[in-house]
Amino acid sequence: MAKRTDSETLSKHIRDALRSDILGGRWSPGEKLQLTALSEHYQTSSTVIREALTRLVGDRLVQLKPNRGFFVPPISLAELEDITQLRCVNEEFGITLAIERGDLNWESELIAVHHTLERTPRRRAEDPDQHTQEWNAAHQAFHAKLMEACGVPVLIDLTSTLSDIVQLYGRWAGMATRDAQRDIEQEHREILAAVLKRDAPAAAKLLRQHYETTMEAVRNAGEVGLEKALGGKVPAQA
Repeated sequence: MAKRTDSETLSKHIRDALRSDILGGRWSPGEKLQLTALSEHYQTSSTVIREALTRLVGDRLVQLKPNRGFFVPPISLAELEDITQLRCVNEEFGITLAIERGDLNWESELIAVHHTLERTPRRRAEDPDQHTQEWNAAHQAFHAKLMEACGVPVLIDLTSTLSDIVQLYGRWAGMATRDAQRDIEQEHREILAAVLKRDAPAAAKLLRQHYETTMEAVRNAGEVGLEKALGGKVPAQA
C-alpha cells in the first residue's frame, strides 16, 4: 500500500509540474513533447512521464497524435472564439446558481481569494507583456471560487477545463490586453460586488463582458500578435 501511495504521489507531482510548465509557456503550441528529454528534465522514468502526459490528454492540455507522440495543442483565433463563448454560456448559468445557493462561508472565501488576486503582481518585471504565474493561479482561483457554490460538479469540472485551455493562450492574451489598457482589477471588483449584492443578472453580464473584452483584445491583435507573443514562431497546425 505504501509503495502504491508513493507511486501515486510521484505521478501527481510530475503531472502537476508538467501542467504548470505547459500553461506557463515552456513549450510553444504545436511543439512535440519528447519523452526522453522530459524524463531527464523531471528526473523520473519515461513510464511516469507517459502516464502524466496521458492524463493531461484527458484534460486537453496535451495532444496525442497516433504513431507520432505527444504535443502541446496548437492554438487558433477561431478556437479561442469558440471557447470564450462556451465559457460565457456555462459561467452565466453557473454564477446564477452559485448566487442562489451560496452561503456566507462561500462569500467569505470569495472575498479572501479576491484579496489574494488584488495583492498579487500581475505583470512580470522582466517581461511586462506577460502575466506572472502567481497572478494566473490567483486569477483562476477567483473564477473557480465564483462557480464553486453552484453545486453542479459537471459544470465546475467543465469550467475548470475551459479555464485551463484558455491559459494556453496566456502569452497572446497577456500582450493583447496590455495594449488594450483595460482595467482588469476594476472588472474583478465589479464582479465581486455584484455577487455580494446577490445580483445574478448583473454578475452574469459582467462575467460575459470580462471574457469578451479579452477576446476582443486578442481579436484586434490578430495572428500577427500571436506570432509576436511566441517570439516569431508560428504555431504548428494539428
